[in-house]
Parts: sequence; structure tokens; C-alpha cells
Amino acid sequence: MVIYIVSSQLVEAASRLPSNKNRSKIVHSLVNSLGLLKTAQVVRPVPATARELREYHSDDYLDVVLDDNALPSTLHGLTDDCPVFPGLPSYVQLVAGATLTAVKALQITDVAICWDGGRHHAQKSAASGFCYVADCVLAILAMRRVKEIHYPRPRIMYIDLDLHFSDAVSQAFYLQNSVLTLSIHHASPGFFPVSPLAPLQLPNQPDPPFDPFTLSIPLQPGASCSTYMAVFPLVQKVAEVFAPTHIIVQCGVDALSEDPHAMFNWSLSLDHPGSMGFYIHRILTTFPGKKLLLGGGGYNSPNAARAWAYLTSIALSDPLPVNTEIPYDHPVFPLYGPSFTLDVLEGTMQDQNTPEYLIHIIDSFTKHVIPALENAITPKAPQC
Repeated sequence: MVIYIVSSQLVEAASRLPSNKNRSKIVHSLVNSLGLLKTAQVVRPVPATARELREYHSDDYLDVVLDDNALPSTLHGLTDDCPVFPGLPSYVQLVAGATLTAVKALQITDVAICWDGGRHHAQKSAASGFCYVADCVLAILAMRRVKEIHYPRPRIMYIDLDLHFSDAVSQAFYLQNSVLTLSIHHASPGFFPVSPLAPLQLPNQPDPPFDPFTLSIPLQPGASCSTYMAVFPLVQKVAEVFAPTHIIVQCGVDALSEDPHAMFNWSLSLDHPGSMGFYIHRILTTFPGKKLLLGGGGYNSPNAARAWAYLTSIALSDPLPVNTEIPYDHPVFPLYGPSFTLDVLEGTMQDQNTPEYLIHIIDSFTKHVIPALENAITPKAPQC
């Protein structure tokens, strides 16, 4: 059974997000038009309470974002890319509540989906990068409190597939060995978010101190399926060594081709080794632990809908053919031209991840990062 989190109230609130207006409506309506909600178990989210939000967010921040009459605040990041908008309090409570509802659902199922979640830039006391609530962080904190018969000591692995580095999540759990964060993203000088944890992290580096549980795989522009395929064994090995009881996958789709960021060239079809579909299928079927799939970035809304509908079908163990036609009854059918099918293909962008660069990443993980993780997990023998 796959649990899918959605309600009309959530869709209405999430569709007001200034950076992704109406994306939630487009996504869920396509999932519904494709008949996927007939197979999934649909669960309505319970809005997060102020107490639940305070598990991570500061009181002064919540006083602002939960105020119906909130004003712009530079101190709390409510300017520029994160403006105050009508319905902000309900957005924060419903998106956080949707992700927390998905976490609770994992007590009765192995896979839960919340496409309106995945807000990985929101800070403890400030909005950032189109993100107003740290639902990923709240999800991890909730998972750590779960005491199941089969999982008395939860170990959470957070995998971030968004184009942008998972700065808020990685920082929140930096130097905490019950949570492992692994972000695959673009990193270059000045590229958002600027974080000392975004570049490749290696043992013996002085600043910031290396944490084998806070890992980054930075990729160069044009990253395609072949590049993602090259680094997949690293992700697989980290999961094998860490042996998580729970895995959260942030499925931001701004790394797909045709996204307005125009930085990466990833494609969707499960038939292409290294594609986004390939990643999700392999994580769901071969990685240990229960799985929570979240949304994230993605600024071509029809492609976000294509991707998350397709990934939903993969989670349901019945992948749709990528040449599936967009149903005529889908409310925004004209937006899917010119192909009017489900697939998101690679474009013509040059992949700048050279063999030399990939060898550097792979060797660094194989020779240094993964051994450091193994040493951190394996109890040291007592000295005689």
C-alpha cells in the first residue's frame, strides 16, 4: 500500500505559493486524471499545530508567519524570493502538516508520498529560497521519535535530488550520527544556496570540520543521465553502510531538462539508466527502510506534474509508459504541448561533468568518504 497525501485545502493553499503558483493544482489533477489515486490510499493531511512547528522553528518566526496580517520582514527572510502572500499561515500549517501526516502514515505502510513537501531551504528563524517552513527537518525530527517494534532506534537517511543544495536540512543535522544527509546538486561560486557544506566534503578538512553523516555530491552544469548513473553506486554504497530504517527522498525536479534554471539536463524515463525514474525505482526497491517521497523545486509546472505523476506510478509498482498521452480531461491540457505525453527528455545541453571530474568524485568517496563513514558507524574495539 502506498499512501498519498492530498486534500482540497492543501492544494488550494499550496497553489498560492508565489514561486509556483497553481503548481499544486496542476500536479494533483494530473495524478488524478491518470487514475493513480484509484490505486493509492489517499489520506487527508492534518494541519500542523504551533507546537509541532516549534519542534524546529523559533517563536519569533512563527509569530510572523502565522499572523494573517504579517508584514514583510528582512529579519525573517520575508522579502525578495519569499514575500508575504495571502494565506501564508494556512500554507505553513498545511504543508508541514502534510509531511508530518506522511511520516505518521509510515507506521502502517512502507511508502508515503507528499508532493507539496520538500521545502529544504527554510531556516529555523527565516524563510529562504521559496521555502517558508522546514517540513523536511520536521519530518526527520518526527521520525527520530518513532519507536516501532522493528525499528527501536531509527536511523534516517535523507537523499536530496533537487538542483540546489539541501542547506537547511544538512545544517540542522550536521554532526548528528542518527541522521545522514546526502545531497546531489549543482555547486559553484555564488550559486544558491551559498553554504560551506555544498562542495565535496572530505576527511581532514579543517573548515568546516568533516562530518561523514553530512555528504555532498556537487555536479557541474549539464548533468545528464550518464553522470547521474556514474555517481549512483556511491549513493547505493552509502545506504548500504548506513543501513537506514527510514529514507526521505526530496524529489525536486528543477534538475530535469527544460526547467527555467537551465542548469542540468536530467531526464525522467525509467528506461534510461541514471534517470530520475531509475533513481526512485532503485531507491524504493533495493534500499533498506521505509520511504517518504517529498516534492521540492521545479519551475516548469507541467514537467513537475509529469515527473511526480510518473514517480507516483513507480511507487505504486506499476510504472506508466512514458509515451502515455496526457488525458484530455486534464484541466490544463494545452500546457503539455508540443508532445502531450508524459516523458521529459534530455535536451541538447553539453554535460560538463568530464570523466576526470567524475573520477575525482568517485575516488574521493571510495577512498576517503565511505571508509570514514564505516569507521564512524563501526564500534571501535576496546584497547587492551
